[in-house]
Amino acid sequence: MKLKINGSVHLINNRLFLTAILGFNFFILWAAQSADAASYPYTKNNTVVGSLKGYIVKNDESLIEIARKFKLGYNEIADANPDIDPFVPGNGTSVAIPSFWILPDVKSYEGIVINLSEMRLYYFFKRRSSKLVATFPVGIGSEGNDTPTGEFKIVEKIVKPRWRVPESIRKEKPNLPAVVPSGPDNPLGSHALRLSLGSYLIHGTNRPWGVGRRASHGCIRLYPEDIPKLFKLAPNGVRVTIVRQPVKVGVKNNKVFIEVHKDDYHKKLKYSEMAVKLLKRENLLEGVDTEKLNAAIKGKKGVPVEISD
Repeated sequence: MKLKINGSVHLINNRLFLTAILGFNFFILWAAQSADAASYPYTKNNTVVGSLKGYIVKNDESLIEIARKFKLGYNEIADANPDIDPFVPGNGTSVAIPSFWILPDVKSYEGIVINLSEMRLYYFFKRRSSKLVATFPVGIGSEGNDTPTGEFKIVEKIVKPRWRVPESIRKEKPNLPAVVPSGPDNPLGSHALRLSLGSYLIHGTNRPWGVGRRASHGCIRLYPEDIPKLFKLAPNGVRVTIVRQPVKVGVKNNKVFIEVHKDDYHKKLKYSEMAVKLLKRENLLEGVDTEKLNAAIKGKKGVPVEISD
C-alpha cells in the first residue's frame, strides 16, 4: 500500500496497516460499549473506580435532574452536596458529581452485586483480557418492605413485563387491577429480571425519581434508560449478590480510600468500629491518617475519600 505524506509516497506493509486499522476499530467499539454501559476496568489492587467531577447548575435544574444526567441516584448527589438545596440549587451553583466508587466487599467479583446501603448495582464481567464493572444507581425497598440480602440468581428475563399486583398492594390501593399490562403506566418499566426469590425483580420504572431512594415494595428499580443495558449485559442464570455495606474500604494507586454511607436501616450503626475492622482485615490500618479517617466517617458523603497517612 502507498501512502502520500507531504508530497512524498511511502510504502506501508499491508498486513501491519490492516492490523492497525482493525485494532483501532476494536478500541473505538470497546470504548463506545463501555461508555454506554458506564463500565470501568479494575484489578485486585485497584478497587476504586470512576472519578469525582464538578458541574455548574444551569437552566434552573434540580439535583434530581442532574443526578439522572450523570447516572446517579438521588441519594448519591444529595449526600455529596449536603449544603445545596436539592430542588432549587440555583443557576451557577457548583455541584459535586460523585461518579466515584469503591467496589463492594464480596467473596468474588462475579455477576450482579447490589449494595443496599449505597443504592447501587454493580455488574462484573470480562471483555477479552480486561476485567470490567458496569454500575447503575437503583431504588430499593421502603421501610417495612426491605429488600432482602443474600445470594440469588436470575431465573427469568422478561421484555415488556406485565405487573401482577400483589394482594398486599391491592389492599393498600384497591382501585388497582389484578394485572397491569405493559406500557407507560406499568411500574415495572420495559424490562425485568426475576430473582430466585419469590416475586422479587430487578426492573425498570415509570417513576424515575424513585431511583436513589427507599421507595419500592422490595424490588430493585433502575432508570428507564439503564434497565435495557443491564438486561443485555446479564445472562439468565447469572449470580446476584445483595449486601448491605454502609462502609467500604479500597485501594487505588497504592492509596487507601474509605466510603461511608448514611443508612437508616441501622438505627445505631457503629461506623468507626466497622471502618477499623475492615482496615485491619485488609492490612491497611497502619497506613491510615486517623484525622482523615474520622473526618470521612463524620461527613458520610458516600464518596471515596483518601485517608492515607
